[in-house]
Amino acid sequence: MNYTELSAAIQEYTQNYETDFVANIPVFVEQAEQRIYNTVQFPSIRKNVTGFTTSGNKYLSCPLDFLAVYSMAVISGTEYTYLLNKDVNFIREAYPSTASANNGLPKYYALFGPATTNANPPVITNELTFLLGPTPDAMYTVELHYYYYPESIVTANTSWLGDNFDSVLLYGSLMEAYTFMKGENDMIALYTQRYQEALALARRLGDGMERGDAYRDGQVKLPVT
Repeated sequence: MNYTELSAAIQEYTQNYETDFVANIPVFVEQAEQRIYNTVQFPSIRKNVTGFTTSGNKYLSCPLDFLAVYSMAVISGTEYTYLLNKDVNFIREAYPSTASANNGLPKYYALFGPATTNANPPVITNELTFLLGPTPDAMYTVELHYYYYPESIVTANTSWLGDNFDSVLLYGSLMEAYTFMKGENDMIALYTQRYQEALALARRLGDGMERGDAYRDGQVKLPVT
């Protein structure tokens, strides 16, 4: 289901073609996408990027579309060292000195930010940074797997969610639409139920089937009575 089809379906389900309602359909869809992406950890909402540390610099920039870390590894030669997530206080206390003699291969990272520019006075940006501990003693390659919001079906017209699990997107959008319409409680309850049913199937896929296989987990079997 692409966005044109989704928008038409929302109008048909609600029997609402008013200008204000149609103008807000993109909001309904984007709110539904955000709700879904924060409930089910689909592999399609992860990215992989590489970056580089700077010797003597304990900070590392986050990607512009960064939401949360899936994993972070420092590559030294051909060896991967996966960093552990800690808070800023831990790293500051564990590595209080930034002297070069105390620098080394990073073992930990913390979310630190937002970043600031070098302007006078400094300007606070919207982007986060990572704090590394210990401070890198060389330029290392960093491989980051992270969560992000894929481009909305509203602007892209197609999306992984629309192509593979349009039911949860449709009923999530209808929930938002009926909230906007201040619709009858029984209809809101109906679409909420349909959304929860579709979401349960989506979670079975994203948090279940895509995280296992028959060799490791065995085949799903129903009891024979």
